[in-house]
Amino acid sequence: MHPDTKALTDEHRAIDELFGGFLAAASAEDAGAAGAAIAAFDDALRRHTAFEEERLFAPSTGKLAVPESETPAELLHRELRLEHVQVRELSAMIRRLVEERGDLAGALRLAGNLARRWDAHTGREERELFSAL
Repeated sequence: MHPDTKALTDEHRAIDELFGGFLAAASAEDAGAAGAAIAAFDDALRRHTAFEEERLFAPSTGKLAVPESETPAELLHRELRLEHVQVRELSAMIRRLVEERGDLAGALRLAGNLARRWDAHTGREERELFSAL
C-alpha cells in the first residue's frame, strides 16, 4: 500500500469536517462563520485534489474525448479527475453564493448535491484508487 493513502484518507475525513462546519454555520444562519467555513473547505479541497492529480493520477491528455484505447487505470484516473472538477465547481458555486450574495439558503440547496458527490468520490478513491497503489 502506498504510504500516502492513510494520510489522504485522513485528509478526506478532515475535509468532511470542514464541510460539516459550513453546514452547521449556514443552518444557524451565521453568514460570517459560514463564509469562513466554506472558504476553508474550498481551499482544502483545491489543495487536496491538486495533490492527487499531480501525484497519483496518470498524466492528463488534456483532451475531452475518450481515447480510442486506455488502460483500466487511465480510465479510473480520467473519471476521478472529472469528479474533482465537479466537486470543485460545486464548492466554488457555494462559496460565491455565500461570499458575494450572502445567500445561505441558496448555498444550502447546493450543499446536498456537493455532499453526495464528495462522499461518493472519496469512497470510490479509497476503494479503487488507494487499494491499487
